[in-house]
Amino acid sequence: MHIHAYEKLWLALSLVLILLLIGSVTYGAVGPGIAMVSDSGGQIDAGALDEDDRFADPRVEQVGENSYEVYVEAYQYGFNPGTGDPIVVPENSEVTFYITSSDVIHGFQVVGTNANTMVVPGEVAEISVEANEPREYGIVCNEYCGAGHHVMEGTLKVVSEEEYAEMTDGGDDA
Repeated sequence: MHIHAYEKLWLALSLVLILLLIGSVTYGAVGPGIAMVSDSGGQIDAGALDEDDRFADPRVEQVGENSYEVYVEAYQYGFNPGTGDPIVVPENSEVTFYITSSDVIHGFQVVGTNANTMVVPGEVAEISVEANEPREYGIVCNEYCGAGHHVMEGTLKVVSEEEYAEMTDGGDDA
């Protein structure tokens, strides 16, 4: 059987394109700086968040010299803390967010950073952000969650270490 030269060329080009597609998908899945959301946060009863120590009182908690943990509940249509009262942390700190939802699937994105995760009821998502300089970051829900989705936003406020010390005098964490 004789195969024409143009058919051989198209066959070779098709195989190269298939290999490039497979390579790009593989690189996208395991490339540098890319990590899948882990299930290290565990599972939780979405209907009983008030019974879980982490989410009964959503808060900012200092766990190391420059390390903070923030426990956030996403709900229709806001974040607790974050909506109304901003999440406040000092500059030069690493902030680890533990986020869960009590109702429907939400998104949690700290705009201007690489922090972006899906928030599923019954799951605890864990993501970290480095807050290096004073500024405000928007927090948005990027998963459609209902009619009020467009108003679901919050704020992460990074302040100077001096301002944070003044704010927390008296034992109040953000």
